[in-house]
Parts: sequence; structure tokens; C-alpha cells
Amino acid sequence: MIKLMADSTCDLSKEILDRYKIGVAPLSIFINNITYKDKVDITADEFFKYLPSLPELPTTSMPSPEEFISIIDEAVLEGYDEFLCICMSSGTSGSYQSAAIAKDLYFEKHPETKIRIHVVDSLSMSHGSGYLILKSAQLKEQGYTFDQLIEFNEKYKTKVKHFLCVDDLNNLIKSGRLTNASAFIGKLLKVKPIMTMKKGKGAIVAKERGITKVLKYYVDEFIKRVDPEMTNFIIIGYTSDSIVAEALKTKLLAETGFKGEIYIMQMGVSVGTHVGLGGLSMFYIEK
Repeated sequence: MIKLMADSTCDLSKEILDRYKIGVAPLSIFINNITYKDKVDITADEFFKYLPSLPELPTTSMPSPEEFISIIDEAVLEGYDEFLCICMSSGTSGSYQSAAIAKDLYFEKHPETKIRIHVVDSLSMSHGSGYLILKSAQLKEQGYTFDQLIEFNEKYKTKVKHFLCVDDLNNLIKSGRLTNASAFIGKLLKVKPIMTMKKGKGAIVAKERGITKVLKYYVDEFIKRVDPEMTNFIIIGYTSDSIVAEALKTKLLAETGFKGEIYIMQMGVSVGTHVGLGGLSMFYIEK
């Protein structure tokens, strides 16, 4: 049997994680000298409520190899023998390296085992890796083998299109995700920077004045870029403003003729630490 695994930055809803029995290794978040496990000890709503009043930006750390090994050990007892682990981009987190170390440690500890483990560097953040995981879960239900799932992920991981904009640039500045110069220009002109992923790292691709133009940009780019055969669902992510996420969904349905599922999911604490309030993202597979 095939077990899907991820780190907590995949930001998939509990409903989807439970439905497909996806194992999740949580990142740690350090807030005021207290350590929390992402999605275990603190919820996204709790975090975003207190974020504006925090004197210092929280920091995050990757899951330990033992977190991944624990998922494997438990799943083996349940009869799983093939493990596909899809992690946040190695360009922005150490989760992929931690999972790769866990794989090596497991085989050292169990040299006679017949199980198979493959770790994917998604080159994605947040629902970008989540997109690959959910797509893999659907393909698994359709009868894809372990090797076919590996082939899909390694082929399409560079085709998962990301867009992200934020209200407040401060968290991106403090976490080193945006230069001070770019941030200053953004604040001066009251524009929203729109970011995507390039070679596993974030990059600004556009700047728009106001959320209305941001939504238009997202929809226009979707129409130009989407691979209609591979994109049977879209994920819209948000940090603190679900109303804007709903507005994007409404606009997509009205202007694109898209017939698939459109999921709206909140970004988790680990991703939200860097994105901050007002984050709005969108994910699909491009041509």
C-alpha cells in the first residue's frame, strides 16, 4: 500500500488530510520563547489573531528526521510498504533535507526491509506542495502505481503555478523574503507585490494597485497559463481574510468557465509567519 507524507507547510485542510490518510510532520514555531508544533499546539486563527501584537517576528524550524520516521514506523504497522513524501522547496526550508535524512536513517536501521521510500523536493511553498499531494492522492485512487506517482511528481512539480500577494510587507522583509528596497517602493506607491516561485525560491513578477487589480491579474494569468487537462482543481490560499479568497473564487467561476473544484484553504502558522496578514495565493498546473 502507498502512504503519502508531507510536512505541515502543505497547508491542506484537515478534511483532506484525514480523507487520504496523509501523514504530516509538523514544523516548529518559536513565539516569545515558547515552542509550538504547527497545526498541533496552535491553530492558524489563533496565530493570526495575535500576530499584530507580537513584539518580534516568530521563527520556524523544520521537522526533525525522527518526525518523518515516526510516521513511517506507524504506517508500516498498518501494512503500508511504499512511502511518497512531498516536501516544501529545499530553497526555502530544510524539510526536504530532513525527510531525505530520515529515509537514509530508516534503511540503516532496517537493512533487510522491503519497503520503498521516495522524497520529492516540490520546489513549492504552502499549497504548492499541497497541490502535488492532493493530486497524488487523487491519482492513487485512480489506480496509479508508486512508480507512476513518482514520475508524475518529478515531471509536474515545476508546473505547479504559484501566485501570492500580501497586505503588509513587513513580515516578508524581516524574514528575508523581500528586499528592503522593493518593500519601500511597494509602501510608497501603495502597491501589492505579486510573487511566484522560480527555481525553488520566491520572486516578484508583478505589482498591482489594490485588491481588485490583483484579482484581475490572477484570473487573466490563469486563463493564459492553465493546463486544462491536468488542472481539475484550483487551490486558493489565504492567511487572515477569507472574504477576499471567496471573491477570487467567484471571479474565477464567472470569467473562466472552470468546471473543476475550487478549494479555499487557510495558510498555516509556519507559512503565515513569513507571509503575514492579508496573504492571498492561488495554485494550479500550467502548460
